[in-house]
Amino acid sequence: MKQNTDSGGKRTVKGPPAAIAWLIVGGEIALVLCLVAGVPVPAAVLLGAEAVVGSALALEAVVLGRRYAAARRSGAARRDALAEAFRTTVPAPVRRLLAHEIRAMGGLGRWAVRRTHGVREGDHPVPYTGPQTAMMYGLLFVAVVETVALALLIPWPLVHRIVLALDVYTVLMVLALHASCVTRPHVVGADGSLRIRYGALFDLRIDADRIASVRVERRYPDSGLIRYDPADDGILELVVGSQTTVRVELTAPVTFVRPLGREGRARVIRFHADRPETVTSALTPARPAAP
Repeated sequence: MKQNTDSGGKRTVKGPPAAIAWLIVGGEIALVLCLVAGVPVPAAVLLGAEAVVGSALALEAVVLGRRYAAARRSGAARRDALAEAFRTTVPAPVRRLLAHEIRAMGGLGRWAVRRTHGVREGDHPVPYTGPQTAMMYGLLFVAVVETVALALLIPWPLVHRIVLALDVYTVLMVLALHASCVTRPHVVGADGSLRIRYGALFDLRIDADRIASVRVERRYPDSGLIRYDPADDGILELVVGSQTTVRVELTAPVTFVRPLGREGRARVIRFHADRPETVTSALTPARPAAP
C-alpha cells in the first residue's frame, strides 16, 4: 500500500482493497450458494477458506483505517470520514451483502420472539422454508461439530482464536439465514398485492393490478437461488430446495433487484410456497375481475 499526493495536495491511500473485497464477497456468495443448494463442504476446505478470509479481512481493516485517518487529517468529521473510507474501500456489491447480513442477524431476534417482518393486519403470510429446514439444521450441526473439533486440534493460540471467531460467525450466519427466511415470508396483501422474498437477500413487491394470473405449478430447477431468463419479457425463478410451486404471470414486466444490485425485468415469476394453494386462493378473490 502506498500514499500518493493528488492534484490538490492531499494524500490519498492506495492499495488492493477492491480485490480483497471481491475475494471476501466471492467466498460469501459461495457459502450462501452451498447453504441453499445443500452442497457439503469438507472441513479442510472450510479451514483454508477461513484462513484466507481472515487474512483478507485483516488487510481490509488496515486499508480502511488508513483511509479514515487520511480523511480526518483533511478535516472531515468522524462520521463523514468513516463513511467516506467505507465507501471508497468497499465496492457497492460488498456493501449490499454486508447490509443483507446485518438484516439477517436482525432476523434472529424476531425469530426468538416469534415476530414476522412486513406482515400487516389483514395480510396473508406465506412460508417457504419447508424444503430447506432439515438441510439448514444439518449444516448447523456440521458447523458446530467442526467448531468443537478445530478448537481441540489447533495448537497455536492465535490461529485458534481466529478460527474460533470465524467458526462462531459461520454458525451465526447459518442460523441467521434460516431465521431471516422464517421471519420474512412471502406476503399476499389485503389489497391483493404480492410480496415475494427470500430472507434478507431478495424482496420483490407486485401491485394487484399487475397480476394477470396465478396458479400452482411444480417445477424442479437444477440448482441456484435465482434463475433468470430475459427472453419473452423475462422469466424469474426464485428457487428453494431445488423447487418452485407457484407461477405468476403479469400484465407487464416488473423490475427486480438481485442480491448484489444487478437489475432485471420479468413478466413471469415462479417461486416456492410451502402451501401454494393458499397463494392462489388468497390472490384470486382479491383481484378485481377483468372488464
